[in-house]
Amino acid sequence: MDITTLTYIIVGITFALYIGIAIWSRAGSTKDFYVAGGGVSPVANGMATAADWMSAASFISMAGIISFQGYDGSVYLMGWTGGYVLLALLLAPYLRKFGKFTVPDFVGERYYSQSARFVAVLCALFVSFTYVAGQMRGVGIVFSRFLNVDINTGVIIGMCIVFFYAVLGGMKGITYTQVAQYCVLIFAYMVPAIFISIQLTGNPIPQLGLGSEMADGSGFLLDRLDGLSGELGLTAYTEGQKSWLDVFCITAALMVGTAGLPHVIVRFFTVKRVKDARSSAGLALVFIAILYTTAPSLAAFGKMNMINAVGGKEGIAYKQAPDWFKSWEKAGLIGWPDKNNDGTLQYRKGRAFTENKLEKAEGDATGPFGQVIYANEVDASSENEVYVDRDIMVLANPEIAQLPNWVIALVAAGGLAAALSTAAGLLLVISASVSHDLLKKGLMPNISEKTELVYARISAAVAVVIAGYFGINPPGFVASVVAFAFGLAASSFFPIIIMGIFSKRINKEGAIAGMITGLLFTLIYIVYYKFIDKDATLLFGISPEGIGTVGMILNFIVTFVVSLITPAPPQSVQELVENIRYPRGAGKATAH
Repeated sequence: MDITTLTYIIVGITFALYIGIAIWSRAGSTKDFYVAGGGVSPVANGMATAADWMSAASFISMAGIISFQGYDGSVYLMGWTGGYVLLALLLAPYLRKFGKFTVPDFVGERYYSQSARFVAVLCALFVSFTYVAGQMRGVGIVFSRFLNVDINTGVIIGMCIVFFYAVLGGMKGITYTQVAQYCVLIFAYMVPAIFISIQLTGNPIPQLGLGSEMADGSGFLLDRLDGLSGELGLTAYTEGQKSWLDVFCITAALMVGTAGLPHVIVRFFTVKRVKDARSSAGLALVFIAILYTTAPSLAAFGKMNMINAVGGKEGIAYKQAPDWFKSWEKAGLIGWPDKNNDGTLQYRKGRAFTENKLEKAEGDATGPFGQVIYANEVDASSENEVYVDRDIMVLANPEIAQLPNWVIALVAAGGLAAALSTAAGLLLVISASVSHDLLKKGLMPNISEKTELVYARISAAVAVVIAGYFGINPPGFVASVVAFAFGLAASSFFPIIIMGIFSKRINKEGAIAGMITGLLFTLIYIVYYKFIDKDATLLFGISPEGIGTVGMILNFIVTFVVSLITPAPPQSVQELVENIRYPRGAGKATAH
């Protein structure tokens, strides 16, 4: 059976499962819609948290960026993994003890201020919309290749699916859908990793295969990959080019950004007790570690196979290029400008095009060798003739390794599960921020629970449409876009949450000033260096992906200084902080 048919069957089955779960677990109250009724078991919540956490960036893009950046790409792996540990140890149990629906709810109550709540809502919307853009692009990529539709159409299909189970089921529907999605995505990730590890190294455990000798006896895998990279003029795979300061800042931004992500934090409000929050955090870490310890192996396997598939140093005639190369070329995610008109693929250091986004030329889009012709400007300063979008590496891996068609279709279903699960969680955060924090707790305090639920669903619907727009017009590849979201979360939420839990002296004036300072600084830096002047000299060599660390430090400083020179919080708030910090013997926390 061909790939397209198998993909339709497997993806269709998984979509039917998600929709069935959403119908079965539809929300009937605001508590169901916001926190799944507060009665989710630790195991189910651990799996749902893992699915919520392992987005399209983790499934689709992380191994891709490690494939192309090698050692430098490991900052994503270290930052995201370390960040979850930080979240589980420092924040999850304390926020569950507090017992509110959302992060802005915590900020509003802890800092006894509607202004602080509204600033937190603004931060939540910035972070969530930035993050969801990457998820929707991931959905479009999968659809564009495996279901023979363009990326924009794929995004629209994904919008419709998320709309159904996010708007109908709320957090209750999303939670149990994410349990199913975790099972799909982890199976889809591990099966090809195991197969390819056996092919290349003879070792069925991918994590061990990364450090093993090649099955053909040509040496250790990483040594061989370093040698191939050198032959092509690329930086050695195991060496980095980023400065230590930039590596530190990116890793720190990803870590503390994780601890400030509202869609992950809210997951710990869905369990019955503080003890359950701790248990589900630990279980989620185990579930997450399965994928995260496999990603470096899959990245190396993919890079090795890709270099060999395009002929290595000698190159390969385009007419002899494998079918997967031409399929992804038609999808607009691989490009080949034949710079020397010899009909041969030359994969070298440098850029094939000046812009990464491939746009098909008008009129006759077929070149003399049958290749797709793109309107992008060719980068004449490098010899490289092969452009490969980083986001396709995991999805293309089974094809490159010539695995069975059902494995290729399974990976497509896994990529969709990863993107849709996180997108749904983010959309719920956006919905709750508007309906609960902005309306119920602010502008319209007298609305009934039924009316609030209606507004929550309307907000989710509007958010789906906006998310779709960002998916169609993304500001970068998936992992990069998501990294910006982490930087914004690090610079806005993390300092005021951590200080709100562990310091009774921090007040509303400090929190508001700190959030605004951190968010604006980070946002302006990212917009300027990523979109306005890409060639400008970076501040201390810190890339936009890592500037959230500086924004976080500014937030800490501003919050602390402003709190010292303004009145201390009321005694009732200080007692609240004391209660949050010592969650011993806590039972059910209040929801309102």
